[in-house]
Amino acid sequence: QVGLLESGGGLVQPGGSLRLSCEASERTWQTFRRYPMGWFRQAPGKEREFVAAISWSGEGTYYANSVKGRFVISRDRGKDILYLQMSSLKPEDTAVYYCAADRDEDAISVYYTSRASDYDVWGQGTLVTVSS
Repeated sequence: QVGLLESGGGLVQPGGSLRLSCEASERTWQTFRRYPMGWFRQAPGKEREFVAAISWSGEGTYYANSVKGRFVISRDRGKDILYLQMSSLKPEDTAVYYCAADRDEDAISVYYTSRASDYDVWGQGTLVTVSS
């Protein structure tokens, strides 16, 4: 089964920005452009939490209150890449960030979900550290 691969993590100072990317882990026929997708994160010693979600069309987006107004989720369906633009980063944003796909073939164009249990394909995660 083809998975997902995140990139773009790293060390950034408070107030800085980073852009995470997510795409298929292998160059195969598998495409994720038809599925709702999302970003989650897990900080040290804490449970995985929802960050942002996007419908397969890109028309529907949803954010956790903790990142609303600072993070933007988007996708390039032509390139089959999911993005998370993070701005005004805070130390509490430090976490491993995961992308995920909900392989719901019947999802309508504006459907998205914040429930981790709805996602059945996950990446390995990329570490974001916000520190001075």
